[in-house]
Amino acid sequence: MKAVLVLENGMCFEGNGFGYQQDTFCEVVFNSAMCGYTELLTDPSYAGQGVVMTYPMIGNYGICYDDAESVHPWLKAFIVHSLTEKASNFRCDVELDAYLQYNKVPGMEGVDTRHLTKVLRESGTMRGKLCYGENVDPEEVRKEILEYQPISCVPLVSSPESKQYGDGPVKIALMDYGVKLNIVRSLVKRGCTVRCFPHTATFEDLMAFRPDGIMLSNGPGDPQDCVQQIQELKKVYAYGIPTFAICLGHQLMALAQGAETYKLTYGHRGINHPVKDLSSGRVYITSQNHGYVVDEKTVDPSVAEISFVSMNDGSVEGLRYKNGKVFSVQFHPEAASGPKDTGFLFDMFLKGIGGSQL
Repeated sequence: MKAVLVLENGMCFEGNGFGYQQDTFCEVVFNSAMCGYTELLTDPSYAGQGVVMTYPMIGNYGICYDDAESVHPWLKAFIVHSLTEKASNFRCDVELDAYLQYNKVPGMEGVDTRHLTKVLRESGTMRGKLCYGENVDPEEVRKEILEYQPISCVPLVSSPESKQYGDGPVKIALMDYGVKLNIVRSLVKRGCTVRCFPHTATFEDLMAFRPDGIMLSNGPGDPQDCVQQIQELKKVYAYGIPTFAICLGHQLMALAQGAETYKLTYGHRGINHPVKDLSSGRVYITSQNHGYVVDEKTVDPSVAEISFVSMNDGSVEGLRYKNGKVFSVQFHPEAASGPKDTGFLFDMFLKGIGGSQL
């Protein structure tokens, strides 16, 4: 079936439908990774978004359930240049098209993704609507898009109840704002018992678990929408328990300590983003997926120091707090499908609480 992506600026991109072919609104973003689409599809941080893949050929190795970051996909639409209909991979569990159909994720292929990506880079991420059929009226669709207001997705992706993983001697309370499973795996393999708490959990809920440390997860959307979570993190910081925060968790802790955040023009999404460790001068290649960052000008130097910066645009990629107990990063050290250059940050976290490490 014919598919048309209409953007809020009125531009249209035509292609062919695949997956679950039902009209959908989304925030249109792009990802520059050459592999890892299974992990991308199941990353809760993409909730509410239509993802454009800049790499042209997608689907050639199918879907492997062991690589998934959650139980099902979260994104609103998947847009690619060339769909490989028949996977060639001994680990493949299901073809990409069938996987998206089963999980009700709309897709579009045959798109000039290079042109679309250039538009998003120059104009910024935009609201859009992916439509199917021969009789799409772009002007009417654009009116619908301009009335569409995305909602906060953290309540959608966070588990409604606590879950526990592992049986190691180190107890970690993990705040689930849309956690990727590889964060849990990274802690469990280092000798931790991890209890994931829903986004509504209070500081008292976390402390009832008597944790040795606290982990703050990734998640979707504007961090300033998470008003309750920010208030609870003020208590976490004041208590002084060792805390490691990733992505949205990094932004929420910064907001809890008086900093501000702002939206990037087109975000950082891919597995090839260089960041510089300001303490050593070393540059690491990282996996990233975020549209918001901490505003460097609002970080109080008496509260925290900037530990990592983006080599692409100079934005804040990490903070080290002066209480000596809390540190955070904007990128993903647990990255799957990679790179894994910054996995040592989990070891730093456990060393800080006297836990075991690999």
